[in-house]
Amino acid sequence: MSQKVVVIGLGLIGGSISLAIKKEHQAKIVGCDINEEQLKLAQSLLVVDEYELDIHKAVVDADLIIVATPVLQTENILNLLLTCDLKEGAIITDVGSTKENIMENAHRFFHKGVVFIGGHPMAGSHKSGVSASKAHLFENAFYILTKGEQVSDEDVKNLRFWLNGTNANFIEMSPHEHDEIVGVISHFPHIIASSLVQLLQKRERKDIDVKRLAAGGFRDITRIASSNPTMWRDITLHNREVLIEVMDEWINEMSSIREIINDSSKEKIFSFFDDAKRYRDGLPEKKKGALPAFYDLYIDVVDHPGAIATVTAILAKDDINLTNIRIIETREDMFGVLCLSFRNDQELEVGKVLLEKNGFECYSAS
Repeated sequence: MSQKVVVIGLGLIGGSISLAIKKEHQAKIVGCDINEEQLKLAQSLLVVDEYELDIHKAVVDADLIIVATPVLQTENILNLLLTCDLKEGAIITDVGSTKENIMENAHRFFHKGVVFIGGHPMAGSHKSGVSASKAHLFENAFYILTKGEQVSDEDVKNLRFWLNGTNANFIEMSPHEHDEIVGVISHFPHIIASSLVQLLQKRERKDIDVKRLAAGGFRDITRIASSNPTMWRDITLHNREVLIEVMDEWINEMSSIREIINDSSKEKIFSFFDDAKRYRDGLPEKKKGALPAFYDLYIDVVDHPGAIATVTAILAKDDINLTNIRIIETREDMFGVLCLSFRNDQELEVGKVLLEKNGFECYSAS
């Protein structure tokens, strides 16, 4: 008898996990979503084998249930699953970027003979929706798993077996440890990026050229502020206590920096930037982490007709696909810069070599 997997929520993450499972297992995959058009699209793209709008019907006889929805929706869906007829021994997992709130009630599934293991694949893309799904989205990314006391190591091993097609690096940690770590390296940076954008917006009322000049480096460092506001509202509310704690630390840090700037202390100001540079330069390179990776290549281009077409033709010749292309009019120490976004680091490196062979000067962010 073939096994059955149900994916609830057919967006980028749910669709990509489905494709990764299809790559390695012969199970029937059923999609479930409130948007029927999205489900039809998922089936036409062969992301799922069939679909069902009713969760109660979808999960009957399911061996694995993946809840791939925003965190507040996930809580509601888990409550709904507790009322469903679930197969004994089935595994339920989620993909949410906060874990403590969700794991608090996970023990209730144990009494139904079902295993719940929290999951958080730390990968994403600038694209969204099931049409952007790809089986290799999580390759070499960290995939965090959290479990309750009733869940055995064998249960976790079974879930990892189901997910082995992701080629992710699995790490187990407690829900609290997870939320503290992602609060610092993912959730709080989104708040900072959005705060910088808010500051720019307020400054624009006084400085008429500030928005135009912010098209370069400022636009890059605040890129994550373009993320889905509903999703980040929910994440912020779920991880509120951790974020308030980190925010207090940040305010203290800013107060200290303000003091050394106010005192015009050359040594302390240098140490501030030097310490940050040393630590940042020591971070692992070319690894997928909590924040989405952007594979951008900057190219100096001469301002003449056909310059962009020349660049894209060189890449197209070797079947290198771009996910985005834009012109940066003003960037620190540069003029006339083309920014190309690639699907992954490998294609960026190949593209860089090809363009440099054709006389272009390229810079990749590091």
